[in-house]
Amino acid sequence: MANSVSPPRRRRHSHHDDVSPRRRKRRASPYPPRSPSLGVDADRRRRSRASPPDSDSRGRGRDAKPSEEKENGHAKPGRDEDGDNRSPRRDRVSDGEEGGERRRMRDRVSDDEKEEGRRRRRARDPDDEPDDRRGKRDREKDRRRHRRRSPSSESGSSPDGRRHRRRRRDEGSRRRDDRRRREDEGDERRRSPVKELTPPLPPPPPLLPEMIPGRTGGIYIPPFRMAQMMRDMEDKSSPEYQRLTWDALKKSINGLVNKVNATNIKNIVPELFAENLVRGRGLFCQSCIKSQMASPGFTDVFAALVAVVNTKFPEIGKLLLVRVVLQLKRAYKRNDKPQLLAATKFIAHLVNQVVAHELVALELLTVLLENPTDDSVEVAVGFVKECGAMLQDLSPQGLHAIFERFRGILHEGEIDKRVQFLIEGLFAIRKAKFQGFPAIRPELDLVEQDDQFTHEISLEDHLDPETNLNVFQANPNFVEDEKAYENLKRSILGAESSEDEEGSDAASDDDDDDDDESDEEDEEQMEIRDRTETNLVNLRRTIYLTIMSSVDFEEAGHKLMKIKLEPGQEMELCIMLLECCSQERTYLRYYGLLGQRFCMINKVYQENFEKCFVQQYSMIHRLETNKLRNVAKFFAHLLGTDALPWHVLAYIRLTEEDTTSSSRIFIKILFQELSEHLGIRLLNERLNDPNMQGSFESIFPKDHPKNTRFSINFFTSIGLGGITESLREYLKNMPRLIMQQQKPESSESDSSGSESGSESSSSGSSSEPESESSPDERDRRRSNKRRKRT
Repeated sequence: MANSVSPPRRRRHSHHDDVSPRRRKRRASPYPPRSPSLGVDADRRRRSRASPPDSDSRGRGRDAKPSEEKENGHAKPGRDEDGDNRSPRRDRVSDGEEGGERRRMRDRVSDDEKEEGRRRRRARDPDDEPDDRRGKRDREKDRRRHRRRSPSSESGSSPDGRRHRRRRRDEGSRRRDDRRRREDEGDERRRSPVKELTPPLPPPPPLLPEMIPGRTGGIYIPPFRMAQMMRDMEDKSSPEYQRLTWDALKKSINGLVNKVNATNIKNIVPELFAENLVRGRGLFCQSCIKSQMASPGFTDVFAALVAVVNTKFPEIGKLLLVRVVLQLKRAYKRNDKPQLLAATKFIAHLVNQVVAHELVALELLTVLLENPTDDSVEVAVGFVKECGAMLQDLSPQGLHAIFERFRGILHEGEIDKRVQFLIEGLFAIRKAKFQGFPAIRPELDLVEQDDQFTHEISLEDHLDPETNLNVFQANPNFVEDEKAYENLKRSILGAESSEDEEGSDAASDDDDDDDDESDEEDEEQMEIRDRTETNLVNLRRTIYLTIMSSVDFEEAGHKLMKIKLEPGQEMELCIMLLECCSQERTYLRYYGLLGQRFCMINKVYQENFEKCFVQQYSMIHRLETNKLRNVAKFFAHLLGTDALPWHVLAYIRLTEEDTTSSSRIFIKILFQELSEHLGIRLLNERLNDPNMQGSFESIFPKDHPKNTRFSINFFTSIGLGGITESLREYLKNMPRLIMQQQKPESSESDSSGSESGSESSSSGSSSEPESESSPDERDRRRSNKRRKRT
């Protein structure tokens, strides 16, 4: 190409190159000088015989310039005007003439091009005067450039020099063309009229639900835009509105499940119940499973969340358990170890939360250990670590069988050494009673076992995952279902929900005072009751730690009195004190002194300990012997120090029919401790107190000789026969008393007959003789009794 100029070649140095062009010019030519006509003819012939230059993008036509031929220095071989082939012949012209001719031709061509450009610009805009001035400036620049160029550089005839000059000339012409083009564009912009400001484009049409493609919409809609679209919907039962509410429900459930943790789970649960979980039960299960797969470390948190939801919606808990079991079976068939580990961990924590039955865990362990491999044994070890503490309480025999299978695998020695070490570590954890692997963390123990629904399924059952619940489906009874869930939500949260939008709009028209009152009422109605008893659990933990960390009962009492208890929570302190006492191996007087201190400080604690006495005696058959002994000694200390009133003994009825072996042991230890603390004499005085005989009638029954003999024999067998002296005396005199009771009854019947006859005979007598005869009758009865005795 014409523009691609190869770099000048390096020529060898010769003595001819030392001669400068100026010296060559002075050297006399051996040929005679040519006439001007001959030089012109030679130029014309050379121009006609020269080969055309390379095609240029800015080409100058088919005719080649004379300057190009002279720059080449020789004519290319070709045909002449007559069509004959002739050898190329070079005219011998001096360097000065050749350079001058070349400059004249270049100036002429450049002047012609400039003049042509000015003529075109004048034709476009004849009134444009600055073009003449620009033309003059261009000509002045060209003259200066030619004037600065040395004649020696123009007269060079080497090919490398010619290529360099051609390239420089092409670059200069290209720069001039670019400059002229920019100037022309600037002139056109200046001459063009000012464009009017175009009005802004109208806003795009609103997005309608039918315009949203794809499963999840395919288009992000901001929340405020989504809320506006839902408000603009007039038909609340239309499929478009249902689709919008479905998308909003899905986003809300996913957001709540993703941000739940052990700290904020108490706040997430009410927000989750505020959503329509009946409609979005498939979304909830899907979100829980995906979140657990993404972060297995939060499995216990997700299991606790599912356990709370399962108490109100058992079908949701069962659906999630079915899907997790199907995921486990799928991973087991595909040998997908990460997914299998996540599924087994989820099932283990569902077993800990009593959502899944323990038979599911035992069946899963049986399947994993039936054909043991390194991976299956490793999964089984991890599963037992997670739920072993709960299985130890619920099914100790089943867990023992699983560990026997582990021992057999260990003795076979067919598995890898690493897995064998895992099994040995599992046996060490079992020996330590799964210390460090609790079934449920205290902050996640939110549900009572009595309130929980346990689902029992088998791995061999045909399970339906109900995947159709994960996708949107139009509901013809959408409005009725929403209202039904609103009522259900109020019953679950235990508070009235906020009013409808119409009611709120109507309330906004009232006065400010009415608004304040309504807001206060709404706040009272929206108060959420914590039925998980989390605060109660925290209070019990605080009381337990305070009791266990104190040196003596005075320090413990001082610390416990600083705990701010709400009205009605005093009973929790009494229960915790009694439970701590029963858990000790032997009775510690520390607990009796602490209970005595609280009973003497406040009468409320005294009443609560009375209730605890009644409750413990009613459930005494459930306690072990050690706990029974500690509880009896604790109450004996309170009775012996008068911290607890003695009328609580009225609840004990000492008969053969009303007592059991546990209750008789409790009464035995109670009275033995009282006799040791008070002494047999003082104890007998207390029991024979006339003011307290009504409270002791149940312990020393006198209603029937059989019950009396049982009471006397009981106290005599435990070494306290001294307190039954009055009861023995009563038993001796019992026949006489019975006869005395029977005789007055017969005499009273006789006297009643005589009195009736005397009254009929002396009906007109006064009342004074009647009153006088009554003592005579009494004397007569007494004399008759004496005669009968003799």
